Amino acid sequence: MSKMSYSSASMGSGSRTARRTVEFGRTYVVRPKAKHQATIVWLHGLGDNGSSWSQLLDNLPLPNIKWICPTAPTRPVTALGGFPCAAWFDEGELSEDGPNDVEGLDASIAHIANLLSTEPSDVKLGIGGFSMGAACALYSAACFAQGKYGNGNPYPINLKAVVGLSGWLPGARNLRNKIGGSTDAARRAASLPILLCHGLCDEVVPYGYGERSSQMMSSAGFRYVSFKSYEGLGHYTVPKEMEEVCQWLNARLGA
Repeated sequence: MSKMSYSSASMGSGSRTARRTVEFGRTYVVRPKAKHQATIVWLHGLGDNGSSWSQLLDNLPLPNIKWICPTAPTRPVTALGGFPCAAWFDEGELSEDGPNDVEGLDASIAHIANLLSTEPSDVKLGIGGFSMGAACALYSAACFAQGKYGNGNPYPINLKAVVGLSGWLPGARNLRNKIGGSTDAARRAASLPILLCHGLCDEVVPYGYGERSSQMMSSAGFRYVSFKSYEGLGHYTVPKEMEEVCQWLNARLGA
């Protein structure tokens, strides 16, 4: 469970095919302390790992939830001048018009789907994350609604809850067109509860990105988007925010 390679074929020079293999880091699992009712994959932020979040989640009063905390691959990150760092996808300057690393996003959320695919059929499945991890969680929500990854392959997981802290939705601008044209996509979007939390003083992912992502998801047909803002909060989490996450998950997952 610790390592998984994701290979994708892309056209190299001439007719040769270049393969990019992404090596994920270690996965940390927090077992439920009571009856197992839900499993949530939780995704760390840029440069972090699954261990730090697994310790925080282990202390939450959510005894019926199993947490899976994977570690992102180490890859060169454009925003850091190409410096290699644990990152779910490559990110340049944060911009709604900027190019998204769809290949990297797809690889990471396929890894997440793979982690959830072996859970018992009566267990509710969710994805959450912080910062870049939240971006991946929201991208997963968009792919769940569309029924497919960015590359067109079918998205296999039936999500019941998504949580994003201090994050944004990659490709938010095109979401409405992608979901509005399909009855099935609109139905799936309308069925998925999403909780977004953002600090008003976030110096890394500005508050406006979280707010706009929330608005764009709502206008695309996600009916159950809750957006919570926190005065004085920067790019980190605080106990009050995690208390709200616990209350929200209890209400949505009955855990």
